[in-house]
Amino acid sequence: MSQNPTNRNRITGGSRRLRAEDCIVADKKSLRQAQIGAGVGNFIEWYDIGVYGYLAVTMTKVFTEGMDETWGLLVTLLGFAVSFIVRPIGGMILGPLGDKIGRKKVMFFTIMLMALATTLIGCLPSAGTAGLWVIVPLYLLKMAQGFSTGGEYSGASTYIAEFSPDKRRAFMTSLLNVGSQLGFAVGAGVVALTTFFTQSQWGEDAMVNGGWRIPFLIALPLGILAVSLRSRLPESPAFEITQEIPDPGNPDSIFIRHSLPKVLKLYWPYILVGVALIAADGTASYTLTSYMPTYLETEVGVAAAHTATAAVVILFIQAAMIPLFALLADKYGRKTVYFMATIGNLVLLLPAFWIMQSGTMGALYMALFMVSVPSSAFLSLTAVAMSELFPTASRYTGVGFTHNIAISVFGGTTPLVSQALLQATGGLWYVPALYVMLFSFLALIATFFLKETARKPLLGSFPVVSSFEEAKVLAGGQDTNPDLDTNTFPILTSTKQK
Repeated sequence: MSQNPTNRNRITGGSRRLRAEDCIVADKKSLRQAQIGAGVGNFIEWYDIGVYGYLAVTMTKVFTEGMDETWGLLVTLLGFAVSFIVRPIGGMILGPLGDKIGRKKVMFFTIMLMALATTLIGCLPSAGTAGLWVIVPLYLLKMAQGFSTGGEYSGASTYIAEFSPDKRRAFMTSLLNVGSQLGFAVGAGVVALTTFFTQSQWGEDAMVNGGWRIPFLIALPLGILAVSLRSRLPESPAFEITQEIPDPGNPDSIFIRHSLPKVLKLYWPYILVGVALIAADGTASYTLTSYMPTYLETEVGVAAAHTATAAVVILFIQAAMIPLFALLADKYGRKTVYFMATIGNLVLLLPAFWIMQSGTMGALYMALFMVSVPSSAFLSLTAVAMSELFPTASRYTGVGFTHNIAISVFGGTTPLVSQALLQATGGLWYVPALYVMLFSFLALIATFFLKETARKPLLGSFPVVSSFEEAKVLAGGQDTNPDLDTNTFPILTSTKQK
């Protein structure tokens, strides 16, 4: 990306006239490089979630051998939840660090830690070999994954949002979650293929006897590829501009890089709205991707191979729906799509869970599709909505805290809480649906308080456009353009020619 035709020496904040040369012109090659480099981390993150989710029953046998089966499943699901307990810590540490030293440096660290932790899980001994103590290193490695993920998604979403043209920002950032869904689908697919191959070669107990390791060990070559790609990423131009901004004299200015306590003080209304939206997003998404395999196997009686295969199909369909909803969000607004997502969950979830009780393959695919539609609408806006809540100077910090708190407290605990509620109520089939619907209702209320940000520049940044010709049109029509607020743009006070 570039700014035409000047470089900034000193920038401050305040009201001004927008000039065409102030706009950031998106470079297609850099944007494509940023998309691939940022997206591969989300792919690996969800690959691991897919593998762990679809191996939950198998890993219960591996890591809790000798324990009561019901409690063993909860212990395994707690391993999923414990990674999310650590995520806010990762967000609170890595977010401010990303605002200080840059997005790409933190993202390079998170991908290395994530790939290493996933690979090491595949190297752990079983409880039958080493005893139940092996749960401890399993939890520690899941915590390492959670810490890295705390900076991974918030960094990737911030990074891509700052690279994307304002008119296409929802679409461009939605591709992160397309990669996430594909990563989960690949994880589920690898589990299905590994199960089929190992059982055909070594019998029904092949996965318990070591086949489960294969999907985790595949993370190593994926991690090497991701590290290679991220080592060549350029830094976000919006972040680079914030490094040149002198103290504007206002301690609450959006152009100052604030500490986390200050971000909480200044932007708490936006954080509350963000938490409500992400809680609904997370409970819906993790019900579909991480809890549904366990629910279908233990409550409905569907074979693991069938649930994994169905997940691959549905997740590929969902990956196609996400950018379509994002295009709607760019054209008609973020609030419109959030209304579609929240109302969709309130209307479709109970019928979907009722349909899947029959246990037939047709019912399985129909029910999963019904759950996936509103979830796709949520996922199309996850990255862009969070990035648009906070100014550039403190964006990584704000997104890291908001997203990770909501996902950790509500999203990541969904499998554990849903299973616990199911057992506490004697197996009422509709309890997991009601749990998700509660958060969708709260998100519906929060949507009314969400400011519409479609087509508007990111807070604290100059507009990002596709060409310099578009920049000239934007500058020429700024007096009648409701999407421009020059008070949120940095001001150039001195320049030099390149």
